[in-house]
Amino acid sequence: MEIAMNRLFLISTFAMATLAFLPAAHADTLLVDRARMDAAVEHSMRGMNMAAVEKRLGAPTQKLEPRGGEKAQWPVIQRWVYPQYTVYFAHGRVVDVVLNRASAEEIGPAPVGK
Repeated sequence: MEIAMNRLFLISTFAMATLAFLPAAHADTLLVDRARMDAAVEHSMRGMNMAAVEKRLGAPTQKLEPRGGEKAQWPVIQRWVYPQYTVYFAHGRVVDVVLNRASAEEIGPAPVGK
């Protein structure tokens, strides 16, 4: 009986020590999961003009410098940054909406401006 108790004690001690070194479980939301959740937003905004975007989302937190336009076939791209999204415009219309990182640890695209 005593041998069985010692064996049970050793097994439970080993199990607790092993569990102590395992990483804690997290309830992280991956960029992929957020992208799926917000896909409807992206598709519903495509083709909207700048005034309609500003009416729907409010004033952007930042309007980045326009890029492109070096050649006739390359339109000038304007970018508006919101807390959750960056909205891309060409010819005054939405061509894409991209989710921003939720945190610096999230694996995904590099932050704007880097």
